[in-house]
Amino acid sequence: MFSNLVFYLFSHSLLRWLLFIALVASLIRAWTSYRKKRPFSYIDNSIRHWTATLAHMQLVFGIILYSQSPIVKYFWQHKKEGFVDVPTTFFGLVHMLLMLMAIVLITIGSSLAKRKPTDADKHRTVLLWYTIALCVIFVAIPWPFSPLAQRPYIRQF
Repeated sequence: MFSNLVFYLFSHSLLRWLLFIALVASLIRAWTSYRKKRPFSYIDNSIRHWTATLAHMQLVFGIILYSQSPIVKYFWQHKKEGFVDVPTTFFGLVHMLLMLMAIVLITIGSSLAKRKPTDADKHRTVLLWYTIALCVIFVAIPWPFSPLAQRPYIRQF
C-alpha cells in the first residue's frame, strides 16, 4: 500500500512539470502563431492534444492519491477540525476542486480549438482557455512558498 502511494506521489509530482512544460509550450505556440498569422499546424495540434492528455493523466493520478491520502481521509472524517487547519482544508478540498476546474478548462479549450473553423480562432481559443487554466493551476499548486500548504518542487524519496 505505502509503496504504491509513494509511486503515485512521485508520478504526480513529476507529471505536474511535464504538464507545466506542455501548457507553456502550447501558450507560446498559440501566441506567436496568432500574432504572426500562422496556420494551425500539425505541431500546434499535437501540442494541444498532448497538453490535454497530460492533464487527464495528472487527473487520474490525483484521483488515486485523493482516495488514498491520510490527510484527505482525516479532513472528511473530522470536518470541523479539518476546516480550521489550512493545509488540511487545502488538500481535502481546495486543491482538488481547483485542479479539477483547471482540467475542465483545458479539456474545453482543447475541444473547442479543434472545432474552430479558422486557424486564428484555433490559436486564440487555445491561448484563452489554457491561460485561464494555468492561472488556476498556479493558485492550486502547493508551492514551497504558499501560505496555504507547502510541498517541495520535486518529491525525493
